[in-house]
Amino acid sequence: QLQASGGGSVQAGGSLRLACQVSGLTFDSYTIAWFRQAPGKEREGVSCISNIDGRTYYGDSEKGRFTISSDNTENTVYLQMSSLKPEDTAVYYCAAERMPTVMVPNTWRNFRVYDYWGQGTLVTVSS
Repeated sequence: QLQASGGGSVQAGGSLRLACQVSGLTFDSYTIAWFRQAPGKEREGVSCISNIDGRTYYGDSEKGRFTISSDNTENTVYLQMSSLKPEDTAVYYCAAERMPTVMVPNTWRNFRVYDYWGQGTLVTVSS
């Protein structure tokens, strides 16, 4: 029901745009998040958008470099990543969950609350 795409290999300073195509869910009712997982590390929250109120959230290291957006005509959430760094290298996953808007700010980073996951797309940033 979630299909992630757009990963690839880029040099440091480059850009990529990831896409998360959502099907089978009421798109406008869900919070959609991007997580990443590097080898040997725990899955971490990168960014999320609430399709209920449109608010966006970012991890500290992603602020100013990444932009999340939602297109409800295509049921797709995009993650535009710029100024990429080698430490951004990871498998990126999108996830979806129905979340009351008041809960999103303090909950979105917790990967355990999400029921729906995409298959992951690999981003490799070389120095």
